[in-house]
Amino acid sequence: MDDLDTQVLRTACAWQAAGEAVLLVTVARTWGSSPRPPGALMALDGRGRTVGSVSGGCIEDDLVRRVREQGTTALCTHGTPEVLRYGISADEAHRFGLPCGGTIELVLEAVAAHSRLPELLQAREARRATERRLDLATGAVTLRESGHDGLPQLDDHTLTTWLGPQARLLLIGVGDIAAFMARMAQGLGFDVIVCDPRPESRASWTLGHLPVSPEMPDDLIARLRPDARTAIVALSHDPKIDDLALIDALRSDAFYVGAIGSRRNAAARRERLRQHFDLSEAELDRLHGPAGLYIGSKTPAEIALSIMAELVAAKNGVARQQRVAVEAGKAGATRARQVGQAEPAARAERAERADPADPAEQAEPAAEAGAAAEAGHLPAPA
Repeated sequence: MDDLDTQVLRTACAWQAAGEAVLLVTVARTWGSSPRPPGALMALDGRGRTVGSVSGGCIEDDLVRRVREQGTTALCTHGTPEVLRYGISADEAHRFGLPCGGTIELVLEAVAAHSRLPELLQAREARRATERRLDLATGAVTLRESGHDGLPQLDDHTLTTWLGPQARLLLIGVGDIAAFMARMAQGLGFDVIVCDPRPESRASWTLGHLPVSPEMPDDLIARLRPDARTAIVALSHDPKIDDLALIDALRSDAFYVGAIGSRRNAAARRERLRQHFDLSEAELDRLHGPAGLYIGSKTPAEIALSIMAELVAAKNGVARQQRVAVEAGKAGATRARQVGQAEPAARAERAERADPADPAEQAEPAAEAGAAAEAGHLPAPA
């Protein structure tokens, strides 16, 4: 399944090939809050059809209205790129549905042969990161392969954007969690690949539109050569399969490597990888195990959500120390349960020692419970 950027490029190319007038709209810069980030793309044809988005909908409505009333030349008057800014005033921001204080700057270009969209699409499909430089005076485009990625850069003469490969997720091991993760990931724009060398497991796979590779995971990883837009999650519960995947995954450029299992199994896995496969501490520190953010998940769907949440956070650059991982969350929940279990016994012991006539003794348990609530361990006393 294509992600949104690929859908925009593919549709724009198809419209152009069919002889339609097409505009490509890029979010160049934003100030304050904005519904879509810099680099977001939208294509708009002469009939007012759109794919992709640049806001919550109101700016798209304005662009469509202008095109339907006056044609695409209403937005690119001289056939050359135009820069539009929305949200300059509070009234305008409210009119176009921008959050309070939000301003968005768009670059619109008429799609033509010199736009080089088919080449850009081919590079994306080949998983090559590409720098695209748009000349604002002529509309001419230059493309070059680039390892750089980042926000668009706009000056008086040029818009420079970077388009990397589609995010990719490699799932090792078939099962309910893998099925839920695959559906979620595809909805989030990931290219999903599932691998399981076990025939009996592959026979139980229910997502017919998504085939399962029978390769050994280390062979598959060697063939795919994971890049910085790839995530790998081991789900088989079989060390002979998961370990093979993790060894190569942790030595790759993958932005996320995770494995499910209990905290005890995760600790045993790390020790096994350290002792028998010579992985360094730096490589082992890249492993998310148990994978996922702590949300108290119980069902396969909830576990899949937990893992996808952590994976997307990593993709979006959220620092690892800002996330509450499963291991830390479960440890905190265990401590909270221990506090909750110990509290009644402590209260009974204090009651036996207390003087019923002493108000301070009677107030002590409630005060301690309130302090525990402030620390996040217990509900506040009524």
